Amino acid sequence: MNDVKFTIDHQSFGDVKLLKLQGYLDAHTAPHLESALGDLIQDGNHKIVVNFKELDYISSAGLGVFMVYIEDVRMTGGDIKLSEMKPKVFTVFDLLGFPMLFEIVEHDQIALSKFTA
Repeated sequence: MNDVKFTIDHQSFGDVKLLKLQGYLDAHTAPHLESALGDLIQDGNHKIVVNFKELDYISSAGLGVFMVYIEDVRMTGGDIKLSEMKPKVFTVFDLLGFPMLFEIVEHDQIALSKFTA
């Protein structure tokens, strides 16, 4: 699976940052996401939407990245919202109880509107 690449596309909507994940998020690629989220938060961005539409696979290592940052973001009044998850990716989140911890919505616009409401 190492030949399958993982990319992150960054977009900004006012003070909300949107990260679009593509490919496979596993132990090999998780540091890439950890670095991207860490950089955003270090730069003072605490309203983050992560789009999963093009993500084909996530492992527990990938899930762990979200756990690393969620408390820090929420302590500053921000949040990390998750959008457009494929059913098989959602299943992994669901098995580990993540829907109790994270808001998972159908579309980016819904997630973005929750920050502006």
